[in-house]
Amino acid sequence: MSNNTTKTSGFDEGRLMQVLIAPIVSEKATMVAEKSNAVTFKVLQDATKHEIKAAVQLMFKVEVKGVSVVNIKGKTKRFGKSVGRRDNVRKAYVTLKPGQELNFVGEAA
Repeated sequence: MSNNTTKTSGFDEGRLMQVLIAPIVSEKATMVAEKSNAVTFKVLQDATKHEIKAAVQLMFKVEVKGVSVVNIKGKTKRFGKSVGRRDNVRKAYVTLKPGQELNFVGEAA
């Protein structure tokens, strides 16, 4: 099995397409993007920094400088008598190299 077309820098391309769940568009994410040229994504719970970097480079064709990851525990919420819990979220702050830009509006065809 020497078929290298399905591998991107040592990762399975199908797995990389699933690593990024959604971009996070919030006031904090916008401020971080303007200040340090970083884009915020919601990612899989078991995603590694190297996988996230490879996925962003594969999907958006940009150069990544670094990746910071934050695990956010879900809040406990009450609905009347019952107690529920929000899902845990893993956020990735992907810093792009100078001159690189991500445009979500132009990506949809």
